[in-house]
Amino acid sequence: MFDRQKKGDRALLLLPHSRGQGDAGRRADEFTELAQSAGAEVLGAVAARVEDPHPRYYIGSGKADEVAEAARMLAADVVLVDHLLTPVQERNLEKLVGVRVVDRAGLILDIFAQRARSHEGKLEVELAQLKHLATRLVRGWSHLDTQRGGAIGNRGPGETQLETDRRLLGERVKMLGKRLQKVQTQRGQQRRARLRNTVPRVALVGYTNAGKSTLFNALTTGEVYAADQLFATLDPTVRKLDGLACGAAVLSDTVGFIRDLPHDLVAAFRGTLAEASDADLLLHIRDAADEDGEELHRIVDGVLEEIEAGEVPQLQVMNKVDLADVSPRIDRDGEGRPQRVWVSAATGAGIDLLRQALGELLGGERVQSPLQLPLSAGRLHARLKAAGAIAGETVDEHGWALRIDAPRSVIALLSGGDAAEARLLRDLLGQAV
Repeated sequence: MFDRQKKGDRALLLLPHSRGQGDAGRRADEFTELAQSAGAEVLGAVAARVEDPHPRYYIGSGKADEVAEAARMLAADVVLVDHLLTPVQERNLEKLVGVRVVDRAGLILDIFAQRARSHEGKLEVELAQLKHLATRLVRGWSHLDTQRGGAIGNRGPGETQLETDRRLLGERVKMLGKRLQKVQTQRGQQRRARLRNTVPRVALVGYTNAGKSTLFNALTTGEVYAADQLFATLDPTVRKLDGLACGAAVLSDTVGFIRDLPHDLVAAFRGTLAEASDADLLLHIRDAADEDGEELHRIVDGVLEEIEAGEVPQLQVMNKVDLADVSPRIDRDGEGRPQRVWVSAATGAGIDLLRQALGELLGGERVQSPLQLPLSAGRLHARLKAAGAIAGETVDEHGWALRIDAPRSVIALLSGGDAAEARLLRDLLGQAV
């Protein structure tokens, strides 16, 4: 057994890859950037080809010995592994190399813990960390060294300490879950209030370091922290977006995505990422100068599917045209609708084109029409009000004079209800539906 060292961030990187993996170089660079974002000093790296994962170390035993030797030669404090390890594999590697071993999930969680600023963000990160830690309690700390079998005379303080650790961790997880549920309920109430205001909602999504926060600042006066590093911002920021042809909108900046994002983290941040699933339109920010752009696009779409935002309409924003030597422009589909906008958030080039595209899409995706309802249509009036589709109304002896302003999807959903109500809504709105 060994003592986990708590000091030092001198890191040796372990980079597993498989045969034919074309993006191995990209992954190595990204993992190096992850390590540096966590504050580690990268001393070196060991590449390991893994076709059939070893149950003991994930990598082969010979390569594991090579990692142990490199860690000793470089006086590393920690070995960072660019893969998700099982608790057993992590513990076996730690025992062999004699220093901390942190897998990809643990490293990302550590970065999130450093960057979270809001109360909700801190709760989400701690909950994800504890769930990750729950399977890694056994034989990781020296106070568990005396753990032995359960026979009479063999029950030592290590077993008691382990049970205590598990109980305290479980209690903390429950407490954090309750606190987070309360905070997310409050956020949900705020989100429903925005829905009732019928203001179009736009959310920025994209691979981390694609320039989301810089673009957010270019479109608004948000002054969100932006830096050339992974996960520069974690907590969602919401600002009003003025100057669009369709009127005002609400713009939300969300956490950047990355490949192999820990599932516990996605689950914990579901409340934060709901900004994306509740949006009327997603601005999918992509790095126009990145050669692996299509692969990163697929990764982001995969995370969106996981948080149930895969069906939300998207406008692709190709950022950093100043680095890609491309002129700002709008690409349109066969029906003339904006599909892709090329901009530079850093220089401001193409931002006016992006505003133009937003105005077209949000105006086209909303139903804005007067609507006269008879007093007998009280149930339909209640449904429209509950859906946040009524922007203004007056009532007299003839019924309600309404001003409808709502996403087309909301009106279409209402039109699929009671047959008489649906017919009345279609007749009154005419071609707007």
